Amino acid sequence: MSSPAELRRPLTVAALALLTLSLTMINPRPAAAHGSAIDPPSRHYGCATRWVDWLDQAMKVQEPMCWEAYQANPAAMWTWNGLIQDNVNDNHQARVPDGQLCGGGDPTYAALDNPGPWRAQNVNNSFTWTMHDQARHGAAYIRIYVTRQGFNPLTQRLRWSDLELVKDTGPFPDTGWPTRPGDPLLNGVDYSFPVNAPGRSGRHIVYAVWRAGHADQNYYMCSDVRFPGGAPDPTTPPPTTRPPTTPPGGNAGCSATYAVTSQWSGGFQAEVRVTAGSAAISGWTVTMQFPDGQTVGQSWNASLTSNGSTATARNVDYNGSLGAGASTSFGVLGSWANTNRAPTLDCATTR
Repeated sequence: MSSPAELRRPLTVAALALLTLSLTMINPRPAAAHGSAIDPPSRHYGCATRWVDWLDQAMKVQEPMCWEAYQANPAAMWTWNGLIQDNVNDNHQARVPDGQLCGGGDPTYAALDNPGPWRAQNVNNSFTWTMHDQARHGAAYIRIYVTRQGFNPLTQRLRWSDLELVKDTGPFPDTGWPTRPGDPLLNGVDYSFPVNAPGRSGRHIVYAVWRAGHADQNYYMCSDVRFPGGAPDPTTPPPTTRPPTTPPGGNAGCSATYAVTSQWSGGFQAEVRVTAGSAAISGWTVTMQFPDGQTVGQSWNASLTSNGSTATARNVDYNGSLGAGASTSFGVLGSWANTNRAPTLDCATTR
């Protein structure tokens, strides 16, 4: 007998195909080269290929960053080969602001910019980097960067000043590169280059900018890697160690619960779930008062403001309206020192 995930997969693929078609019709692009880094994999390519069934609840535990990216916009994972900016005129820093490099300055891919425990591939300080060009347009150049020692992808958004350029390929055609016959996903050509990144240990980001050879079309990609040495990855607290949680906080209109999903030295990631009461609501605000001096600096699926150890999260356009008893969630990244007890929560609604 087929498992629920197996039965759901065809429907999932069909739904995503319809979603992609709808997005293309709404915001059509000219014919373009398509591709991304595949080894080490970019964040969006890795999530898309490791999790064919994006409704699989196991993703939430095993790869929370992929889970959050899918919840924010599944089309960003499905269209892993389409993170593009047109007519950049080689001024990438002007088009793609600090803190938005992994998402290429495109709101569709904004979840890729969130720091956290993305899956990292082990590499040596000299390694081979490979990307796939589905449309076979070659390159005006591919520029490959590696973050400087001291940058922490678990807690920091990527900035241009965090990067060191380690490879500039210059122009090349698509001919003479290996192909993947019969592979319906990778049906173009692979471009591979040696990369040297001495003096680095632990977690880093390999960042690449690919300008296609046929037009001013530019692709951006973040690949998470782990060089030899460095601190071990943080781990989610085991089942025997209950992470900080709170009882529901709020009024008759809504309630909120809080749970740490990942914690490491100096930082943590948490999920807050907002649930409407006995009547529908059109908006919500959750106030979090942390007892141990923790501060929150990043959020997704919510608009966040912070003042010391008090953080206020408000709904964004797509998750404010909730039917009676319905729920939504948002994530936060924060810092802590000696202890990391859960905050006191207050949930207020807009009718």
